[in-house]
Amino acid sequence: MRREPQIAAAAALIGNPGRAAMLTALMDGRALPANELATAAGLSAAGASEHLAQLLAGGLLTVIREGRHRYYRLANEQVAVVLEALATLGDAQPAPRTTSKCEYGNPLRFARTCYDHLAGELGVSIALALQGRMLLTPGEGKRFSVSPAGAQWFADKLAIETIKLRPARYGIACGCLDWTERQYHLAGPLGASLLRRCFDLGLLHRGKEHRAVGLTAAGTRFLAAELDVNCTTIPSGQGDFADNLRGPDPADRSAAAR
Repeated sequence: MRREPQIAAAAALIGNPGRAAMLTALMDGRALPANELATAAGLSAAGASEHLAQLLAGGLLTVIREGRHRYYRLANEQVAVVLEALATLGDAQPAPRTTSKCEYGNPLRFARTCYDHLAGELGVSIALALQGRMLLTPGEGKRFSVSPAGAQWFADKLAIETIKLRPARYGIACGCLDWTERQYHLAGPLGASLLRRCFDLGLLHRGKEHRAVGLTAAGTRFLAAELDVNCTTIPSGQGDFADNLRGPDPADRSAAAR
């Protein structure tokens, strides 16, 4: 007998505001203790403990034990993908069809971590640029295929050997629907490797706000030179955002695809 997916049970777990807040706090892939999650959700210690137990039982969280301490994290990347997709439904503001000036009050709009990969305006622009240059090509469903030229580019520019990446559910590269941009950013093992290498090489840095990511001067130069993604950084030390971010023109991408 075919087993039906337990959509209602998972939706009920996520649908509670306190549990949703705790899940959102874990969207950057970190493991956090119960007291920090309780604070993030505005819950008492007892209330948070009950909700965490339900999330563990429902398979949305996993727990890491270090001595007497317990740290909670999302069970896997798919939980983050679902949360990101649900956020696109819950956001009442219509998404811009073109990349617009970053909102100064919202650094997460420009760039943020989504579990273990890069999201936001910058993440989407990079994903589009990789496709525009035929380094990534759309595959079945959400999958991306890495072209031979793409494999060479990732190896030469970022020291990522795509052939050594272990495929996940959707292969080594896939799209994750961005909740602010309503387009796909790059996820999967390749997306995770890309984010790690950008941090390692000093192209990106952690922002002051939880999950926020900033673009460095070196990152600005790299993206402009290698992918024609142009960012003018905001002055006055506000280096956690960038402004006037532009990727390849959609018409150029269509021409390249033909």
